[in-house]
Amino acid sequence: MQNKERVESVMLMRYIVKWLALASIVAVLAGVASAFFLFSLEWATATRIAHRDLILLLPLAGFLVGWMYLRFGQQVEAGNNLLIDEIHDPQKVIPLRMAPLVLAGTVISHLFGASVGREGTAVQMGGALADQLTHLCRLKTGDRRILLMAGISAGFASVFGTPLAGAIFGLEVLAVGRLRFDSLLPCLIAAIIADRVGLMLGVHHTHYAIGVIPEFSFFLLFAVILAGGIFGLAGRVFATGTHWLSAQMKKHIGYAPLRPLVGGVVVVLAFYGLSADRFIGLGIPSIVDAFQHPALSYDFAEKALFTMGSLGSGFKGGEVTPLFYIGATLGNALAPLFHLPFAFLAGLGFVAVFAGAANTPIASTFMAVELFGTDVAVFAALACVMSYLFSGETGIYRAQRKAKHKHDVGAAS
Repeated sequence: MQNKERVESVMLMRYIVKWLALASIVAVLAGVASAFFLFSLEWATATRIAHRDLILLLPLAGFLVGWMYLRFGQQVEAGNNLLIDEIHDPQKVIPLRMAPLVLAGTVISHLFGASVGREGTAVQMGGALADQLTHLCRLKTGDRRILLMAGISAGFASVFGTPLAGAIFGLEVLAVGRLRFDSLLPCLIAAIIADRVGLMLGVHHTHYAIGVIPEFSFFLLFAVILAGGIFGLAGRVFATGTHWLSAQMKKHIGYAPLRPLVGGVVVVLAFYGLSADRFIGLGIPSIVDAFQHPALSYDFAEKALFTMGSLGSGFKGGEVTPLFYIGATLGNALAPLFHLPFAFLAGLGFVAVFAGAANTPIASTFMAVELFGTDVAVFAALACVMSYLFSGETGIYRAQRKAKHKHDVGAAS
């Protein structure tokens, strides 16, 4: 018995030392890459704001992004879905070119006014950089899966400043209804260190003030449940609409670079027709405003349409920050109906629409705690779970597997 315990102790120490080392390397790579990306994004956003008519070049920028991926990036065009597929069914190491391609494509998209996010870029850079250690360290298939998951966690955590949410996101995003706890330590270490690396390099994350949390009541409980369901439906419409538009563009426009060109033309026309400055780019100022002042009741819908048009036609970036925008402004619009504070319901919408669209209610709850404080945890968890249940069996990540249907209620074996 003592020999067995000694062997198990040695194996445990080897596991811990091994993954502390590998996850730390992944974290440094992802943290540095995310910091460079965020600084580039700040420059692109400031330049676009200073030169409003740059958006007139959005169709040409879209053509350039589409051509770049057609010429150099067909193997990595699937983006986040490629990372998820490689974790489930490992085939070959992800080409390093994924990182510079998605970086350039996202910065170009933001510079000229596409309505896209940023998490996809950070996650893809983190995953691609992490996978380069596969051959270097001669990792086996199981270890490679864990390495990729750590890269996803590091990228997510470093771009949003939420290490706990990032760690859980890397575990939760792979399959609906299942978490892989064998990767918990590497994902947690990679997320924490990647976040700290970014902060050391001067990255600053936006702070959102959710204000006073209402006192518990059964009316409040019912309101959060109902709002959570609405947030889930919003996430469902967004994911379904983006996938539908992408499929239609591919069906009717064979030459890939023409898709974002056409999408860019539509976005430009809508931008000038609606004077829609607040609906392009990340929209961080509008998200902050949703925590402070009443927003227009249709802001969430217009942001959703601009983002679906941008991503569905082929611009690069991600979905998460636009989902934050949609959720915060939708929560803001619902607040008077439920007689709740704007900031409170905007905060719940911020995380819950993302939870439903990405099928990641646990990561989203952790994000709420990291962004808004522990007092909101119970309400955020309830809103995120309800959103997850109401978002259906689809999601923004096509490669996400279905380990179990959300509504299965069969008897336990």
